[in-house]
Amino acid sequence: MKRFADRAALVTGAASGIGRATAARLCEEGARVLCTDVDAAGLEETVAAITSAGGAAVARVSDVSDPEHCTHAVADCRARFGRIDVLCNVAGILHWDNTHELDLDTWERVLRVNLTGTFLMCREALPALLDSKGCIVNVSSTSALAGIPWTAAYASSKGGVLALTRTLAIEYGKRGVRANAVCPASIETPMTGQASFPEDADLKLLRRAMALDRPRGPETVASVIAMLASEDGAHINGESIRVDGATLS
Repeated sequence: MKRFADRAALVTGAASGIGRATAARLCEEGARVLCTDVDAAGLEETVAAITSAGGAAVARVSDVSDPEHCTHAVADCRARFGRIDVLCNVAGILHWDNTHELDLDTWERVLRVNLTGTFLMCREALPALLDSKGCIVNVSSTSALAGIPWTAAYASSKGGVLALTRTLAIEYGKRGVRANAVCPASIETPMTGQASFPEDADLKLLRRAMALDRPRGPETVASVIAMLASEDGAHINGESIRVDGATLS
């Protein structure tokens, strides 16, 4: 399939995990992609893998928590490709802690990257998306849908991403821009693989965050993101799709 032929996309968090898989999937289907992340080495690996497979991707080191970085990333994408048709906000950080031991700096850092970063990228990209009648796909989490222990900051940030997504869908839907979200769980990525739980954590509580069958790779989420961003998702707006192996069923 070449659902993204002649289209341009901007993917944040593209140095690894779901972001890398998303950039690769969009390029595989014909998109030209600007890949951003704070991890320069990871970004180069992503772009090298895509270009060696015949895709069109470029890297830009960028921090979504910095407003100027967001402005320049969007401007760079428009300058390189002349347009932006798809914005995928994948960049995020995860922190596990007892809520009564969670310090304010960590709380604010998680919200700054996950929620404020998503807002900043949407705000900067919307003028280009209005021109192209494009779409936004944000990465939320099942932690925004059900109580997952020790994730007060992360879950709150991802709940905000869902609310922001629905707001954008209503505010810009009549003007041709769609906004949707995916809510992954039980996905094997470097971020989830580095989890560090509190010493007194009751790991039985984590069963509610585990798939019924087995964990899946980030390409599982990327395929859903690609569907939402393509014409196959033309009548889907303001939705959140769980990609979690029936975690919450």
